[in-house]
Amino acid sequence: MTLTTLHANLLTPDGWRRGLLRFDAQIQALDGDPIEQPDPALPIALPGFIDLHVHGGGGADAMEGANAVRTLARLHARHGTTALLATTMTAPTAEVQQALDGVAAAMADGPGDGARVLGVHLEGPWLSPQRLGAQPPDTHAATLAELDDFCARAPLRVVTLAPEERGHLALIPQLVARGLRVQIGHSEASYEQGVAALAAGASGFTHLFNAMSGLHHRAPGLVGAALAHAQHAELIPDGLHVHPGALLAALRAIPRVHAVTDATAAAGMPDGAFRLGRQTVHHCAGGVRLADGTLAGSALTMDRALRHLVGLGLSLADASDRVSRFPADYLGETTRGRLSPGADADLVLLDHHLQLQSVFVAGRELPR
Repeated sequence: MTLTTLHANLLTPDGWRRGLLRFDAQIQALDGDPIEQPDPALPIALPGFIDLHVHGGGGADAMEGANAVRTLARLHARHGTTALLATTMTAPTAEVQQALDGVAAAMADGPGDGARVLGVHLEGPWLSPQRLGAQPPDTHAATLAELDDFCARAPLRVVTLAPEERGHLALIPQLVARGLRVQIGHSEASYEQGVAALAAGASGFTHLFNAMSGLHHRAPGLVGAALAHAQHAELIPDGLHVHPGALLAALRAIPRVHAVTDATAAAGMPDGAFRLGRQTVHHCAGGVRLADGTLAGSALTMDRALRHLVGLGLSLADASDRVSRFPADYLGETTRGRLSPGADADLVLLDHHLQLQSVFVAGRELPR
C-alpha cells in the first residue's frame, strides 16, 4: 500500500502537534512541534469517529439485513464515522436472529467504501415494557440460551438491558464474562437497582436521560445512579434528546461520557417516512419521531455531534475524545480512536469550521 503523508494540525494522545502524519493501513510516523492551538493555516487531523449506537442511515435500517448494514456504513463514513456498531431494535426473536446474520454477512465483506462494522449493539429485546421509548412492544426476559444463540450469529459487543426485569441482574456477570459491555437502558429501575447492576458488572448507560427513570431528589432513579457512580455513558448530542444543561451536568459528573447518534434510516436523507425496525418513523424539522410525537432515534451524524459539543463550550480536543477515543477505549479497541504510531489509519481531515474535507479508513481515502 502506498504511504500517504499529511501536513496538518495533529491531535495526538499527548496534545496538538503541527507537523507530518505518515501512514499506510497503520500510522507509521507522526512528527511535529507541540502547539497549544491548531494553526489556522493548516487543516485539522483527528481520529476517525466511532459510533457505538447506530440503527440506520441513507434510507437503510440495520434490521433489514446485510445490504442495509453496508448502506448505513457508507452513509456514516461520509460524515466521518470510521467504525460503528450496528444496532438492533426490539423484535420477535426470529427477526433479531435474521438481523444478526445480516450484520455478520456485512462484516465478512470488510468495510469497502464505508465505516468498519465492529459488531453489534443489541438494544432489545431485553428491555422494560414500561420504558419502550420508540421500541416496539416485543420485549421479553433474557435467557442464557438466547444469549449464546445471538453470540453465535454475530459478534455482540454491547448489550442494553433493563436490570429490574426477571433474571437480568443475575445474568449481567455472565454477559460480562463473555466479553460484552452491559449497558443499563430502557429501564424503570430505581437508583438502588441501578447501583446493584453496576456492582454486578454493568459498565454504562444507554442514551442517558432518555427512556429511563429520571432524577428526583428523593427518588434519584437511574439518572441519579449514573451521575453518582458511572464512569461511562452514552449521550445523544443533537439538541433534541437532551437539554444542554443536562448534557453539561452529565459531562461534569461522568468522566468518560461518549457521544452516539442513535441514528435511524433517516440520517442523510430528506424529510419523509422511514423504517425503524418494525415501525414507521417520520423525519421532519431535524428530528425523527413516531406518529404520536415520541422521539424515535435521530438523523444525527457524528460530524454534527462534534460541532454540537464544541458549540456547548468543549474544547475541540475534549469533543474529539468523546466521539473517538472514549468509545474506542470503552470497547477495548486500543488501535483505534487515536493518532499515534501503530494505530489503525482511521482518521478525518477538517477545516477550521469543523467541516469534513477527507475521511480515511485503513489508510484509504473514501469517496465523498
